[in-house]
Amino acid sequence: MSRVEEAIQRAHDAGRGAFIGYLPVGYPDLQTSIDAAIALARNGVDIIELGPPYSDPVMDGAIIQEATQAALANGFRMRDLFTAVAAITAAVDAPVVVMTYWNPVLQYGVDRYADDLLAAGGAGLITPDITPEAAPEWIAASERTRLDRVFLAAPTSTDARLDLVAASSTGFVYTVSTMGITGERAELDKAARTLVGRLREHGAGRACVGIGISTAEQIAGVLEYADGAIVGTALVRALRDGGVDRLAEVTRELARGTAIAR
Repeated sequence: MSRVEEAIQRAHDAGRGAFIGYLPVGYPDLQTSIDAAIALARNGVDIIELGPPYSDPVMDGAIIQEATQAALANGFRMRDLFTAVAAITAAVDAPVVVMTYWNPVLQYGVDRYADDLLAAGGAGLITPDITPEAAPEWIAASERTRLDRVFLAAPTSTDARLDLVAASSTGFVYTVSTMGITGERAELDKAARTLVGRLREHGAGRACVGIGISTAEQIAGVLEYADGAIVGTALVRALRDGGVDRLAEVTRELARGTAIAR
């Protein structure tokens, strides 16, 4: 198993679901974003998801866009991502996966990106805007480096698409809870439960649900049928409003939702 798979399995062995927490790199500054990611792992997050800022974040909601644009304005550079990953993985054992749009990887160089991420201690990539059939270079690089490659499945995905995503993903499949951008929602789309069931039928070993999850109760609900729950906006909001201390407090509260019978 990869480090990501091992982290999910450890959570299951402890009788709970996995908690995946997202934060943008470089917000509000590089060192604080490193401290924030470490705080996630020390307060209940099993897998850290880092998002390098991007100039056209089509999948991100308002709070995350605000944070990533601030990071860009503060001078974020791609080298800062690898600096952050190295510092985080030196401090905590939680695997770090990078949620990145594909163009920055292409601009950096796919093999160079994979090698630098591996050297920094990273565990893999989540690539929301590239499909497996369009990613042969990344698939080859991930096979060579043993980095996980996490593709997305949506409620609108066809059976043929789910076959391909399930066969091509390692670590887990990122299961989109509802159509639309990231953000907090009062109710999660019931389509997420159906989608996870379909992914199981198509051979996905692990499916983690993201987009719209913002409370411990929602995490618990998702973990009734999924292997992990992914939270982003609620954590970024906590960091924005109260710094690392408030982030740690919110992380502990959210982590209560993972303690369900499996």
